[in-house]
Amino acid sequence: MAYTDQIRANEQLVASKQGRWTGINPESVARMQLQNRFRTGLDIARYTAKIMREDMAAYDADPSQYTQSLGCWHGFIAQQKMIAIKKHFGTTKRKYLYLSGWMVAALRSEFGPLPDQSMHEKTSVPALIEELYTFLRQADARELDLLFSGIDKARAAGDTAKEQELLGQVENFQTHVVPIIADIDAGFGNAEATYLLAKKMIEAGACALQIENQVSDEKQCGHQDGKVTVPHEDFLAKIRACRYAFLELGVEDGVIVTRTDSLGAGLTKQIAVSHEPGDIGDQYNSFLDCEEIDPATARNGDVILNRNGKLLRPKRLPSNLFQFREGTGEDRCVLDSITSLQNGADLLWIETEKPHVEQIAGMMDRIREVVPNAKLVYNNSPSFNWTLNFRQQVYDAMVKEGLDVSEYDRSALMDAKYDDTELGIAADKRIRTFQADGARRAGIFHHLITLPTYHTAALSTDNLAKEYFGEAGMLGYVLGVQRQEIRQGIACVKHQNMSGSDIGDAHKEYFAGEAALKAGGVNNTMNQFS
Repeated sequence: MAYTDQIRANEQLVASKQGRWTGINPESVARMQLQNRFRTGLDIARYTAKIMREDMAAYDADPSQYTQSLGCWHGFIAQQKMIAIKKHFGTTKRKYLYLSGWMVAALRSEFGPLPDQSMHEKTSVPALIEELYTFLRQADARELDLLFSGIDKARAAGDTAKEQELLGQVENFQTHVVPIIADIDAGFGNAEATYLLAKKMIEAGACALQIENQVSDEKQCGHQDGKVTVPHEDFLAKIRACRYAFLELGVEDGVIVTRTDSLGAGLTKQIAVSHEPGDIGDQYNSFLDCEEIDPATARNGDVILNRNGKLLRPKRLPSNLFQFREGTGEDRCVLDSITSLQNGADLLWIETEKPHVEQIAGMMDRIREVVPNAKLVYNNSPSFNWTLNFRQQVYDAMVKEGLDVSEYDRSALMDAKYDDTELGIAADKRIRTFQADGARRAGIFHHLITLPTYHTAALSTDNLAKEYFGEAGMLGYVLGVQRQEIRQGIACVKHQNMSGSDIGDAHKEYFAGEAALKAGGVNNTMNQFS
């Protein structure tokens, strides 16, 4: 509802109370209503799911319309990210949030820092989703409050043109609330546990859930060793559990992102159930590393498969896990992806060991032969050494082209002496265009960085500590932080305003009128930053 229409509706409501609500200002009510557009997490989930579906359709029509996100481990980080996006680009279109299970484990667990192995409290995941959206909604309230204050000043000055300009900005206000892709790990248990957690995450506002095909109690970070996958039927049950959760809560457009870790996972905990040759269980088992045996040589406790009239013994490790054959990872990723898409998944996530467009495209080409509109969410991971990887890619391309590479040491290409060389410049160009290239060539609809704000927090804190506790002293803070905030227009330089002080002043005036004791008077030191 338009601002002026909302005011008129409130005027009618106040008038209907026959003088008992005379202390209620209809315009003040309209302002508070606009500052609280989303009443529940489900409102957010439904709103953002629609955005994601529209973005997916736009990408299908034009791969240059890919989407992006950064992982955020705190509501304040998400808030500042979206404020920055609106400031620099004027729109939040195609910009999302990512919630990383790794960062929840490392930063938000009551146990303290934990590895990414699903040991953190699963309730901390929906709690962080709720926190992220609380801060984004507060960003809406803050920006609108600045517009409302501007309208009041324009009216007081009799500046009708300025008032109309600001009213137009209110009418066309774009919310900071954007879609979130939220990591549900491997479901934190069986399919029922997955369903229960999925409901909590959706109720908190998540419109997209990312779930992986690892064993819940053996789960590892996607970029570490020791990953163990589950048979397809087990994983499909969890996909269905997520879909049921979306449907039960009325989020029919909810998005399910299925992640396969098969490229780096060489182990399985279970032999898949197979009823006939060629079914999905038989296909999963066909990748097992087996040896043919004679019944007479079978050992006590052996697990034996019957395939094409031959008896095969899968290689079993002391951990009671079974291993896959070397070199089957890509084939398993392709099968995982096709099976997921054919059974309710909306987007894929293939966890790779390096950022290489053609490697990703090779798998996606095979997947798209079966599911033509298959789309990827891709992890532009800080676990990759981007500089070294791309310099080595350029080095290898130069060798293939017969160019002279004698001035380069392939094993030491991280050296700063290569920064301004032909190879270093070419590698940086590839890094710059990686997302656009991947979107065009490899079907990557969404590019995310899982842990960027973990690293930026560490880097900025290190820089400040070095200067402030060193010879620079207070100048270390002023030069490196405050002066940059002022000159770059960082909203947080007015930290009282960012924390909601001015919004509170507005409310005090609504509630108490001229008797309100406000914090934003002439003695507020934040006025130094006006």
